[in-house]
Amino acid sequence: MDEIKEVSLDMRDYIVSSGAETLSWCMQCGLCTNLCPWRQVTGEVSEAFNIRKMQRLGQLGLEGFEDENILFACVTCGMCLVNCPRKVEIINNVRSMRSTTVEAGFLPAGLRPIAGSLHANNNPWSGEQEKRAAWQEGLDIPAFSEDTEYLLYVCCTSCYDTRSQKIAKSVVKMLKQAGVSFGVLTADEKCCGESIRKLGDEALFTKLAESNIKLFQSKGVKKIITTSPHCLFAFKKDYPELGGDFEAMHYTEVLGALLKEGKLSIDGEFAKKVTFHDPCYLGRHNEVYDAPRELLQAVAGAELVELERNKNKSLCCAGGGGRVWAETPFGERFGELRINDAVDKKAEILVTACPYCITMLEDACAGLEKGDVLQVMELSEFLCAASQPKV
Repeated sequence: MDEIKEVSLDMRDYIVSSGAETLSWCMQCGLCTNLCPWRQVTGEVSEAFNIRKMQRLGQLGLEGFEDENILFACVTCGMCLVNCPRKVEIINNVRSMRSTTVEAGFLPAGLRPIAGSLHANNNPWSGEQEKRAAWQEGLDIPAFSEDTEYLLYVCCTSCYDTRSQKIAKSVVKMLKQAGVSFGVLTADEKCCGESIRKLGDEALFTKLAESNIKLFQSKGVKKIITTSPHCLFAFKKDYPELGGDFEAMHYTEVLGALLKEGKLSIDGEFAKKVTFHDPCYLGRHNEVYDAPRELLQAVAGAELVELERNKNKSLCCAGGGGRVWAETPFGERFGELRINDAVDKKAEILVTACPYCITMLEDACAGLEKGDVLQVMELSEFLCAASQPKV
């Protein structure tokens, strides 16, 4: 018994040393569990996953922890994080607990191909490195040089996924329309590593991040525009730990600032009733709330209606923490609740600003067969549609 207790204490110390420095701060008040989006749905995962219990198991060195799959249920949405009365870094604690299983060679079966593709192809979508920049064909995007103000970093999803490539193209069109000085290094870039770090593979994250940092520094990159809030998080919060100090902004921040300065105008009209879904990694994790709304309201004819759960109370789409690759049965998906939220507001278009959110919300909309009353659009696509000359 003493030997088991000693092993548990050693494991707890290892978890803490892996990034869970605030693990002992948790006083088990249960607020995190009450706020967790898994409480909004029913199903096997919802019944088994309890973030408060997860913190306690971490304090006990994972003693008695039997189902490693539940450890990977956390969507890292940050709802618990921003409301914790003790300011416990709950997501870091989860990430550190995950790292103990990853280092032992365990990943849920559905995530193993993701890690394998990152090792082999430097992206999670099994796309060839040589085709990372294929989405740029016909767009005439300049290569980044030292005379360029911004590097445009396009996430892996929008490099390889056919649907998501439309987002990258729309962002490029809007940046050009705004006269932004930007260029790309897409062909030489690797995944930012945000999601694989949240899944606990620190070694793989470090490999990817150090390669990008070396590339960016060698090219003289100072400022980065991202198409994905997840990449934004990596560049702002993770890369400085490895010496990568860059000024990173989401494209909505850049366009929003230019709009305020009078350097960008949306000349077209889009007479639709729209609502905005705040992505967790744009909102709670990076506190970007105003710019997307200001851009929407700059479109003539667009009527913005707010969802009941908005801004820092926004309901997660369930794409974070690696869950964008998870198989979640219909009826248990947060995105379905989000679609119903928009329909209840009688919105015609649900707009968001994250490639992961687009994937999750469009899947939910199709599953609920709501496509006849609601369209899901990425914000850059909405702005481009408004800017198109009407025939």
